[in-house]
Amino acid sequence: MKKLMMAAAGGTVLGLVATTQFAGPLIAQTANGDANVYEQLDLFGDIFERIRQGYVEDTDDKKLIQAAINGMLTSLDPHSSYLSEDDAADMQVQTRGEFGGLGLEVTQEEGWVKVVSPIDDTPAAAAGMMAGDFITAVDGENVLGLTLDEALELLRGPVGSEVIITVMREGSAEPFDVSIIRDTIKLTAVRARTEGKAAVLRVTTFNAQTFPNLEEGLKEQIEAAGGIENLDGIVLDLRNNPGGLLNQAVYVSDAFLEGGEIVSTRGRAAEDGDRYNATPGDLAGGLPIVVLINGGSASASEIVAGALQDHRRAIVVGTKSFGKGSVQTVVPLQGNGAMRLTTARYYTPSGRSIQNLGISPDIIVEQPLPVPSEETEEDQAASAMRSEADLRGTLSNDSLSEDEIKQIEEDRARAEEAAKLRDDDYQLAYAIDILKGLHALGPQVNVDVTVSDATAAGN
Repeated sequence: MKKLMMAAAGGTVLGLVATTQFAGPLIAQTANGDANVYEQLDLFGDIFERIRQGYVEDTDDKKLIQAAINGMLTSLDPHSSYLSEDDAADMQVQTRGEFGGLGLEVTQEEGWVKVVSPIDDTPAAAAGMMAGDFITAVDGENVLGLTLDEALELLRGPVGSEVIITVMREGSAEPFDVSIIRDTIKLTAVRARTEGKAAVLRVTTFNAQTFPNLEEGLKEQIEAAGGIENLDGIVLDLRNNPGGLLNQAVYVSDAFLEGGEIVSTRGRAAEDGDRYNATPGDLAGGLPIVVLINGGSASASEIVAGALQDHRRAIVVGTKSFGKGSVQTVVPLQGNGAMRLTTARYYTPSGRSIQNLGISPDIIVEQPLPVPSEETEEDQAASAMRSEADLRGTLSNDSLSEDEIKQIEEDRARAEEAAKLRDDDYQLAYAIDILKGLHALGPQVNVDVTVSDATAAGN
């Protein structure tokens, strides 16, 4: 197994990466012959033996050491963990894009399990789980005081089985239960479609299929439009994308940049740092880009948003991202297991670390919660504004040809379709409106400037 650089949100995709650890070799490395390390290991051995001999019930040596390893790694940060042989194999499945589970990316905050984001078209998303939800109980069992691994064990189960999750959500006075049926999760990394004259690229995760899917999807939309000149621009939708492979974030950023730094990583030692630069070539041919983010956009998503924002290649719209600015390296260990260890922080081209801060949008646009309307279609029609054309005996417009009138009617129809989209997805509709405005202003609008320009402008 090769080293794998992960830029994923700080939790675990439920049903994918098992986090049960088993005993591994304890290796003590001392600095400057520090004897305290050996003293602490002696203390550990003493406690281990006393538990084995004196605990009220028989103990499992393997589970005891497993718990010790788990405690050591989880004490570092929420993203470091030990992967057993099965867990390491599941990690490889994650990068290929198919696994069993609920479809939630989670982390732990103040003892509670927090949802980073639900994954599109999964049982969790269908059940209405939202980024920022706190899971307080699973099948009636309180998760407060459990480690993240212990809480995840409660959430796991056979495909087709039901789990009842108790959720606390901002804006809700009381916790409520959500029923989810576990299923096989098949991730489509990128879904491409055209809304109006905007190509929308919905990136749900950063796995091995992300860049190939994005490249092919954009090509299909350009061909369907009859050429790139018939598009206003591109919406890169990274909302609720929890991250994934670092190299895929680099590839996606590079797809729209002609050059310059994409991201840099800095470890504890200077030689542990790395820098990733863009290569010539822009899949969008210079078209304007709007990047959509929200609180569920994490890590690899933030790398892409930050790179395109710093280079002024895209306008970032939505709400502040999750703020996970660390990189995990999956290191193979003996016995086919692996260790996922936080080894570096990453920085955007202008030198920003977004750890705990997130990417701030250029334009903040909240996604309004749907409000049921009691107004009927008849009421809406009755309340519609009347126009000159509705008046009896109004003068006709004889200054336009039939073709010109047809064009006006087509433009109006497109505008009405865009207005309908606002009811379904206000943030996306806002992004498409921005592209329309940039296209209307013509080629004099230049959103592709250097990082130094962006920095000078105060970004």
